[in-house]
Amino acid sequence: MSNAQIVTALIAAEAASAQAATQIHAGFVALPDRVYGVTDAGAFALLPASDGETWNGAGITVRLLHDERGGLTVRVSAPGEPLHRVRLHFAVRLPENTQFLGDAMERGYGDFEWRGFVPERRLSWYFAAWDKGSASGFGLGVETGAASFAHFSVDQSGYTLTLDTQNGGTGVRLGERELLAATVRGVECPPAAGGSAFALVQALCKALCRSPRLPGFPVYGGNNWYYAYGKSSHEQILRDAALMASLAPQGTDNAPFMVIDDGWQPRAESGVCTGAPHTHGNSRFPDMPGLAQAMRQAGTRPGIWIRPLGAAPETPENLLLPASRMSDSGAVETLDPSLAENLATVATDIKRLTGEWGYELVKHDFTTFDIFGRWGFAMTEGYTKPGWHFNDNTRTTAEIVTDLYRTIRSAAGNALLIGCNTVGHLGAGLFEIQRTGDDTSGREWERTRKMGVNTLAFRMPQHDAFFAVDADCVGIMRGEPVGWSLNRQWLDLLARSGTPLFVSVDPDAVTGNIRAALTEAFALASVAQPVAEPLDWMQTTCPREWNTGGEERVYDWYDPTPQKE
Repeated sequence: MSNAQIVTALIAAEAASAQAATQIHAGFVALPDRVYGVTDAGAFALLPASDGETWNGAGITVRLLHDERGGLTVRVSAPGEPLHRVRLHFAVRLPENTQFLGDAMERGYGDFEWRGFVPERRLSWYFAAWDKGSASGFGLGVETGAASFAHFSVDQSGYTLTLDTQNGGTGVRLGERELLAATVRGVECPPAAGGSAFALVQALCKALCRSPRLPGFPVYGGNNWYYAYGKSSHEQILRDAALMASLAPQGTDNAPFMVIDDGWQPRAESGVCTGAPHTHGNSRFPDMPGLAQAMRQAGTRPGIWIRPLGAAPETPENLLLPASRMSDSGAVETLDPSLAENLATVATDIKRLTGEWGYELVKHDFTTFDIFGRWGFAMTEGYTKPGWHFNDNTRTTAEIVTDLYRTIRSAAGNALLIGCNTVGHLGAGLFEIQRTGDDTSGREWERTRKMGVNTLAFRMPQHDAFFAVDADCVGIMRGEPVGWSLNRQWLDLLARSGTPLFVSVDPDAVTGNIRAALTEAFALASVAQPVAEPLDWMQTTCPREWNTGGEERVYDWYDPTPQKE
């Protein structure tokens, strides 16, 4: 049986087992009791027609229709008004001890957690409600690939779904077009069904994504960022590749990846995280096609990083997004992805990396920050600054972002895609792998604990439902600024989790004990593993207790005096 067949069979067996054990089933989504629309003129309560399915007012029409699976489609038209958002309120009384979990607009920043009623909390894309006393609950969310950005809020009066239809920081001009803004779906776990909150969120994610795009084999290997931090070369990458190949199981048909992160591109010699041109490497990387071939000959699959919307110098201003949208540092001039000319440029770059140079994995980064001008943790009050728009202001930002992702997908051919600083809910079905959270670290353990462990746990239900989830690297540097007793546990959990495992290892740091642990981890990660389950995730933001392959393990993420071994 091939690796791909093993993965498929394991996923199917897990799904059948979960369904039999928990009796979680699809729920019918009721109609809202109130609907609001927001345009340039303000916020307006819409009035329902007699059927309760059509709501009108202030030049806005919202049509709510059930599909064959009980989901609720939300269709919006506003022919004469720039439409900012639509809100639907559902009157549902929930027990006071109910706990709630939602997703994030893009990456997580160590802030996922189960909490009680917090009315101002944004639960992006979906939420699960769980009553621990009766071991029952439900989940509600919008299907992946929506034409709007969605978030829920929950209070004692019920829950509200907000669908953001903006174009940049202004209302979208739909003209005569009716927008299918979102399709809402739900799942339920009744009392005494033997359910768990984890199985509920898993079932919800599977219900929200009809056609995930998954790797055909377990993904593992190296990425040079968390020990090199952009200071690398052709020769160093080949040394890294040789190390990855030596750590992998001998005789396996599933070779490890070696991913060249930021630092290869022409302008990277003057700084990191730069954009185009992507036509060649810099003086430290003189032969990008030759490097890919040499990495393959060393026994690894070659991968590469790119910032696809970073514009080349002297790009005409009419092809760029306005600088006024930026509210954070780290900005580069950014191609406007609403323009066909720019999408063609992105496609050409991706095709060069994969079709011409031969890289088998592309990690594309920074597109959320580049488009919105801020990081996900700064989006609590709004996704972007108000007042700016794309060159094409007739489509929603969500539609424009999805078209960008489709362009990258089509251009990549059979190469795997990792979305980093991307919107997972729009990349599902297009990317094989999605970074769950912000960067881990080879220098600071607290960053790895906060970003890595938190997002691995709370986005684990998305694994193999939306894509394969990547909780980022184990960074091992010379001198071990992160204590090995802590990093060893992070490595062990990732290897047993069933998710992709990437390590970022300075070859000079690989001593006997570290080599043995890496070899064991690669042996585990190179074959399919059951999805790990965080057991104490309702009590903490950093779960210590995990079920991995039917065995319960406890990790100590807080060792105050890590010792070298």
